[in-house]
Amino acid sequence: MSHQLETIIGYKFKHPELLETALTHTSYANETRPPVKHNERLEFLGDSVLQIVSADYLFHAYADRPEGDLTRIRSSLVSEGALFQFAQEINLGDYLRLGRGEEHCGGRTRPSVVSDAFEALIAALYLDGGMEVAKNFILPFITEGKHAEADYKTRLQEIVQQNPEEKLSYVVEQETGPDHNKHFVVAVRFNSDCVARGEGRSKKMAEQHAAREALKLLGVIKEK
Repeated sequence: MSHQLETIIGYKFKHPELLETALTHTSYANETRPPVKHNERLEFLGDSVLQIVSADYLFHAYADRPEGDLTRIRSSLVSEGALFQFAQEINLGDYLRLGRGEEHCGGRTRPSVVSDAFEALIAALYLDGGMEVAKNFILPFITEGKHAEADYKTRLQEIVQQNPEEKLSYVVEQETGPDHNKHFVVAVRFNSDCVARGEGRSKKMAEQHAAREALKLLGVIKEK
C-alpha cells in the first residue's frame, strides 16, 4: 500500500516507517498490540511546515497585497476543506490505517481524518527529505487556486471581460503519463493567440498555472 502512495506522490522514502506512521490513525494505534505510533505528532509538525511554505509562497506571489489579505488567503489554503481536497487528489484516504470503528464510520472519507493525515504526510516528507522535498510536494497543491482569492482563472476572466472583443479560452496541448500520475500542458488563448502555458497533474491545475502566467505577463502578479 505504501509503495503505491510513493508512486503517486513521486517520492521514495528512505525511512518508510515515517510514511507508515503518517498513515496511522489513533483508532488503529489504540487497537493494535503491541502499540504502534500514530500520526498526531506528525500532524502538529506538518501543520507548521505547511504554514511556512504557504506564507513564503504568498509573500512572493502577492507582492502588492497587504498583510491582512495574505493572512486571509493563507487561512483558506490551510483550511480543513482545502486539505481534504488536496488529499483526495492523491487518494490518501485509501492508504490510511484505521481502527475497526473508524473504518465502519467512514473514516476514509471523513474530512477531519483525511486532512490531518495530509498534514502528517507533509511532516513525514520533511523529516525524511528536508524542507525542499516538503516544499516540492506542497506547492503544486497550493498554487492550483482552490481558494477564492488565488483563483487565477477568475481573476484573468474579470480582466478580459473589460474588453468585449477579447475571447478567453484554454486548450489542452499535451496529456502524458499513466492514470495515477497524469501530466497536462494547457495553453491560455486570447482570441486565437496563445498568451501563456501552464502545466499540472490535472487539467484544472494546468489551467490555473496558465492563467497565473498570463497574469504575470499582464503585470497583475509581480514576483522576484
